Amino acid sequence: MNNILVPVGTSPDSHETLQYAVDFASDFGAQIYVMDVFTVSTGAGALGKVTEKVAQSGKEQIKQVISKIDTKGIDIKIASYNGDIIDGLNDIEKELGIDLIILAPRSNDINEEYYLGHTSGRIIKQTDIPTLIVPKGTKHAPIKKILCAFRSGILKRSKILYPLSEIKNKYGSEINLLLVKTPGYSEDDLKINTALLDLSKNVTISENPTTYHGVLEHFQKAHPDMLCVFRRRRGFFKKLLEKNTILKSEFYAPIPVLVLSVKKD
Repeated sequence: MNNILVPVGTSPDSHETLQYAVDFASDFGAQIYVMDVFTVSTGAGALGKVTEKVAQSGKEQIKQVISKIDTKGIDIKIASYNGDIIDGLNDIEKELGIDLIILAPRSNDINEEYYLGHTSGRIIKQTDIPTLIVPKGTKHAPIKKILCAFRSGILKRSKILYPLSEIKNKYGSEINLLLVKTPGYSEDDLKINTALLDLSKNVTISENPTTYHGVLEHFQKAHPDMLCVFRRRRGFFKKLLEKNTILKSEFYAPIPVLVLSVKKD
């Protein structure tokens, strides 16, 4: 795992997410890129100067965020982009090769209505970059137990498991698979990718209305440090195909959630 990207928003707690990312990256010897996205749309004559001023202002704000954390000797680089955040993420990924995005959900306050806000939801929905969602205030610690939940064990490309494999190798993580048989499942769904099986300690099969209901049923027993799910058309975050936000009544996790994207599924 070489390059980790952290989109920094306007939240006063954004340094907490960045600190988690730095602590995580230091374990892997990875480079951290902090992303600043802005939109400038003016007359052509003034566009260059205005863009430069806005970009510089954004960099100064990010430097203030960085000043609040322990960088652990990592030279954090700032990646600025003028335009839409998804276009920026895709451009940066093509240029640098991003192995993981680390971001916070909208809020970890139990009184907040949303688990995923509009921006974090769009990132998970509209990119194919593996993403680690870290609840606000989470302190990084070795990841010893991972619950990987899914409704179909079919993976067309085993390489999407790369982040999960890297985490397992680094921390000696125990990975438990939870295959949730939801209404309308097929026999093919019960076939689990051999690379995924090789990473795991055991497999549990459960019958529930949704994958999330299966996770709720087995969460306390598994007591994981991380939840791993797949972003696919019929998968865990299928509501993201309908909208960008996710209510806490639809999903909530008090631990980091690793989202692995399955293309053209």
